[in-house]
Amino acid sequence: MLKKRSGLALGAFIAVAAVSCSKNDDVAPVWSPDVQLINVLSQNNVAQEDTLFFKVKAATGSTFSWSVDGKDAAVADSVFKFVSNELGEHTIRVAASGNGQSASSDAKVTVYGKYKFGTFVLNEGNMTSENGSLVFISPSGVVTENAYFKANGTDLGNVAQDLYIHNNKMYVISQNGKTNAVGSSFTNDGMLVVANAETLKKEAAYNDELAALRWPTHVAVLNEENVILRDNNGLYNFNTLTKTLTFIKGSRSAAKMTMAVSNNKVFAAAGSKVYVVEPNKDTLTYALDMKASVSGVVKANDGNIWVSTTGSPSKISKINYRDYSLIKANEISAGSVSAGFGATPGITAKGDTLYFSGAGTKIYRHVFSVGTTEFMVDAKTMVENAGVVYNNIAVHPLTGEVYLNTIKGYGPAYLFNSISVFNFSGKPVLSNNYKDYTKFPAGIFFTYSFN
Repeated sequence: MLKKRSGLALGAFIAVAAVSCSKNDDVAPVWSPDVQLINVLSQNNVAQEDTLFFKVKAATGSTFSWSVDGKDAAVADSVFKFVSNELGEHTIRVAASGNGQSASSDAKVTVYGKYKFGTFVLNEGNMTSENGSLVFISPSGVVTENAYFKANGTDLGNVAQDLYIHNNKMYVISQNGKTNAVGSSFTNDGMLVVANAETLKKEAAYNDELAALRWPTHVAVLNEENVILRDNNGLYNFNTLTKTLTFIKGSRSAAKMTMAVSNNKVFAAAGSKVYVVEPNKDTLTYALDMKASVSGVVKANDGNIWVSTTGSPSKISKINYRDYSLIKANEISAGSVSAGFGATPGITAKGDTLYFSGAGTKIYRHVFSVGTTEFMVDAKTMVENAGVVYNNIAVHPLTGEVYLNTIKGYGPAYLFNSISVFNFSGKPVLSNNYKDYTKFPAGIFFTYSFN
């Protein structure tokens, strides 16, 4: 009897289970409205043309639709690649749907100009056949050739010499200005070109207003009313608002060399002196006598001024930017701080560490606080066709890597060239070597140096 009751109970359990399963089959699974939008790279800011990746986390079986600023992105996948050329803030939204229900999630991102962060190499160009141009190297090492032309469809002026970035504007000065290279089929924009520093879109160009200049070579900017220009006569103040050019009295003999800006003042080399120019003045503020030939004037990270001088002995000095007094001077026991034939300083600095090469391939490092100088590398041992150093080395203000421009030689040989990047954090390493991008490089400029 017990066995029979057990069998009946088992049969009843199986029947109930079968009925229960049948009922569940008729009920749709519950769809969860919980939708999460995940920024894969955890970046809220991105450069033009760069990509951010987003993915959505939602209930199984969901369908998706994406939009940017309210416009359908025509993407139905769970992963979305965001790329934009439009500057400013954008809203990315994903909507997930299931069982007649829907839910959404948003994310905000900001797009900044492609050229806001990175490294520029300014090309003089071959004056007889091409105008000035810009090479741009992104923080990830992607190279853009002819960046200014790509943004505008026109060239920079003939024999571009120097650039300065201030208040999100780039100022580029060219020696021959509007005089177009014979072999160029493109119009150039002239002597002083002002462009948006993030996009390189031209905002203004000045030519006739600067007709008094003779072979201008350098530019430094305090504000729109005080753009300091150097030519073979000396220093000028150019007011871009009134378009007036004023010679700065006492500034004759200003050297063909990059100027430094600190504390709203311009510091310019001039023989054995360092000239100081303040805004809205048509006369030099001060002329600091260094008692030796000045080969470089560079802003220090604390606002003071590094000055290199050649002689016996050569020195690197630190000058107080407020009262122009000497803070300290170190003698240089090895290498050369000469600026060479070029138009860039004989020294370059990151923090307390300075580098120099005497416009040659042998690079030296000087640690100012302890006064030590050491040989780092001869670029010829690592860089092919490093025949001529064209303007001086420059140290990256964030990474500490040292950049060097070389060409194989003059004539057609200039087409064989390198932008070489050295890492000296340990044993010298050639961390990057960008080949055949330059055309008589006038200098290396890091956007971070102008912050």
